[in-house]
Amino acid sequence: MDFGHFGSRSRAIAMDLGTANTLVYASGEGIVVDEPSVVAIETANGVRRVRAIGSDAKIIVGKTPDNIQTFRPLTDGVINDLEIAEEMIKHFIYKAGVCSHSLLSRGPEIVICVPTSATTVERRAIRAAALNAGGREVWLIEEPMAAAIGAGLPVKDPVGSMVVDIGGGTTEVGIISLGSLNYGTSARVGGDKMDEAIAAFVRRRHNVIIGEGTAERIKIEIGSALATSEGTHIIGCIRGQDVTRGVPCELSLSQADIVEALREPLSHIVEIVCGSLEQAQPEIASDMIDCGITLTGGGSLLRNIDRVLADETGLPVQVAEKPLLCVAMGAGRALEDHDFRETLCAA
Repeated sequence: MDFGHFGSRSRAIAMDLGTANTLVYASGEGIVVDEPSVVAIETANGVRRVRAIGSDAKIIVGKTPDNIQTFRPLTDGVINDLEIAEEMIKHFIYKAGVCSHSLLSRGPEIVICVPTSATTVERRAIRAAALNAGGREVWLIEEPMAAAIGAGLPVKDPVGSMVVDIGGGTTEVGIISLGSLNYGTSARVGGDKMDEAIAAFVRRRHNVIIGEGTAERIKIEIGSALATSEGTHIIGCIRGQDVTRGVPCELSLSQADIVEALREPLSHIVEIVCGSLEQAQPEIASDMIDCGITLTGGGSLLRNIDRVLADETGLPVQVAEKPLLCVAMGAGRALEDHDFRETLCAA
């Protein structure tokens, strides 16, 4: 299989095109872009134009006038709006500094991560968006493989490794050996579902509506996957709108409240991990007794989620050193290292 010539530092990038955040790895430089996957579109006289992308768009979510809307062009790791996705990818390519505005300039070669559950049509949509955004050649790599490479797991060795990547839109599980994905699956549960669960809990328990940004913040500040003895004493404050009175209000939540709110999405993650273990070949399963499970992605930063998975599976569970960067770093290593070229595919 011919993967083109990735040689030039300025002409090759790897992109973790996530539901919540997009990271770009430039060959020879490392991570050069890490921004929210958000685009703000302004409509005037029936004409749409991009108002802001990335961090600039994220800060105005929920605060825009009627003529400006914010979009996430990806849902559950796949593109839901091709035109907006192209604009976002184009923006991040230029921000990475790998493409000039010259008409004579050749676009960069791009490796993009995709969920294991992405259909052929969805994979082609991602590839088309990257090509239309200026990419010269586009290759795909499945997220669990990229996460495993980025986490430093021995993916090329005859040893079974298991990685669980908990992203914003999906949780990806991969069992890897001898440089290939022996088993891979994904579920549409991740950081976004956790935020939704917290917002639903607050409305149900306190009759208060909170935004996604507030739910995410409280999850990060005091969230936990496991109830602890001190959980009722760990308190966070949130602000929202009282449903009955229609006025702004402030209330306090304990860590125990967040544990209760997150019970359903976490049980779904445990279910998919345990179900994947049942699919492992006996020899690979025996390797996992020693190697255990490696967690990557933003969701792995939730307090005690490793303890919950360890208790449910009976295996050692560890969080990767840089969980937020693993997928992008792994795709970047596949971009640069000939040993991992076979993990890439054309569509």
